[in-house]
Amino acid sequence: MSFKEKVITYKDRIVFIKLSMPFFNRTLKSYVEDEACFMFVNKGEVGVRTPDEYLKLNRNTAMIAKCLNYFFEPSKNKEVYKDGVESVGIFLYPSLVKDLFDLDISLSNHQNDYNVKQVQVDLMLDNFRQSIDILLENPELVDDGIIKTKLKEFVQLLIKSQNAPSQLDFLAALFKPNEVEFKKVIQQNAYANLTIKELALLTHLSESSFKRKFKEIFNNSPKKYLTEKKLKRAAELLKSSSDRISEIAYDVGFDSVSTFNRNFADFYGKSPSNYRLN
Repeated sequence: MSFKEKVITYKDRIVFIKLSMPFFNRTLKSYVEDEACFMFVNKGEVGVRTPDEYLKLNRNTAMIAKCLNYFFEPSKNKEVYKDGVESVGIFLYPSLVKDLFDLDISLSNHQNDYNVKQVQVDLMLDNFRQSIDILLENPELVDDGIIKTKLKEFVQLLIKSQNAPSQLDFLAALFKPNEVEFKKVIQQNAYANLTIKELALLTHLSESSFKRKFKEIFNNSPKKYLTEKKLKRAAELLKSSSDRISEIAYDVGFDSVSTFNRNFADFYGKSPSNYRLN
C-alpha cells in the first residue's frame, strides 16, 4: 500500500477525507480553532494520545474529537497494520452547522465531559462509513446537495448514538474543549516515549513555557523528573514481572534499550539484569 489521500470539500473546506498509508510515525493533529472531527479506521489499528487519555481505534471503534492537540500513533502490535492503515475522517465547523441546520451554536452553553471520545461503530455508522467510501472513491458522483445530505445524516446518527439532549446542544458542545489540568497531562503520559516538545504540545504551551510551569509544579526539570519516574517504574517491573528487559524499557517509555540500560545504571549503580538478580 502506498500513501494516498482523497478529499471532498464543501465551500473550500475539507469535510470528508480518506488516508491510506503503509505505515506512519507519531503524527500531531494540531489544534484548529472551531473544528471538530470524527474518525473511522477501515483497516489496521491506530492509537490516539490525547492530553488525558489514550485510545485504540480499529474497524469496530471510531473517535469523535473537539479542537485540541493530540497525536496519532502506530499500534504496538505490528500484525494489525501489516497490510497498512486506512482511515476516513469527517470534519465539522460552526459555519457549516449554521449552513446545514440554521442553528446558532452560541445560543447553547451545553458542555460535554470529554474532549475525545471513543465510539462503537454500530450497523448504522458502518453503513454510513461505506457510503462515504463510495463517494471518496467516485468523486464524479458528488455535488453540494449530496454533501449536505450526508453531513446531515451523519450528525443525526451521532446525536442518536450519544443520547444528546438536543441537536443544538450536541453541536455547540463539539466546539467547546474542556480544560485539562496540567498535572493530569503529565501523569497520563509519564510513561510514553514523548519528547519534551511533544509533551508541551499536549498542554498547548510552548516548550519554554512548559518547562517553566513544570518547574513550578514539580520543583524539577521535565527531563530529570520523567526519567526518574520511568526508572522507578522499571525497577518495580524488574522485580515483579518476568518480562524481558527490552519489553520493560519500551513499556516505561524509553525509545531504545541502550538508553534505558545507561540511565538505569547511572541511577541505580547496576545494570537492569543485575538489579533483577539481586
